[in-house]
Amino acid sequence: MRHRIFVTVVNGVRACVVVAAAGVLMSQAFAQAPKAQPKAPVPKTQPKGGEAPQQPQGEQPKLNFSPWTKVCPKGQEANAKAVCLTGRDGAVETGLPVVAAVLIEPEGEPRKTLRVTLPLGMALQPGTRVVIDEGQPMTAPYVICAGNGCMADYEASAELVTNMKKGKGLAVQGVNGAGQVISLQLPLENFAKVYDGPATDPKQFEEMQRKRFEEFQKKAQ
Repeated sequence: MRHRIFVTVVNGVRACVVVAAAGVLMSQAFAQAPKAQPKAPVPKTQPKGGEAPQQPQGEQPKLNFSPWTKVCPKGQEANAKAVCLTGRDGAVETGLPVVAAVLIEPEGEPRKTLRVTLPLGMALQPGTRVVIDEGQPMTAPYVICAGNGCMADYEASAELVTNMKKGKGLAVQGVNGAGQVISLQLPLENFAKVYDGPATDPKQFEEMQRKRFEEFQKKAQ
């Protein structure tokens, strides 16, 4: 088996942010808005204003979380600026990632983005919702569905970043094709330390990828 990777592309920079294992290499996601997407099944009961229903249905599956990781890659151009990405994912026992979040910060630009990823097969019309602890919910539409899932972007204001630093959990919610609400909780433990700290060395990051891949292989045996 090969690594299965959540990949994001920002301003031409392709970066592997958080890694799980099993299956084939995931397709890359793009920062720009997608072309027309096939219509997904619409839930029988539509949330008001395009929001996900407030009460999730069912329990969250047991997830194996990658650690919060910060990388700051640069593009190939001579004058390319770094783009820092701080993210983590949650994968099921088979190694398949089902949820991810990454904070995207292009060097020298005031605007920051929180990008969340949910599995393929989601109902597109209701969009997504994120909630930090018991705070105010935020909603955003999907911007693209690629091989690694469906993604939505949120403006990462200073308040949002502060809440993530102080918070305990980031709930990422959506509606699947069967009309069921899913809510996947990403723990925010160590987010502040990683976000405020130095970027991970590329070689160290590769070693982290290798070890996690081996862990999933052992569980699969």
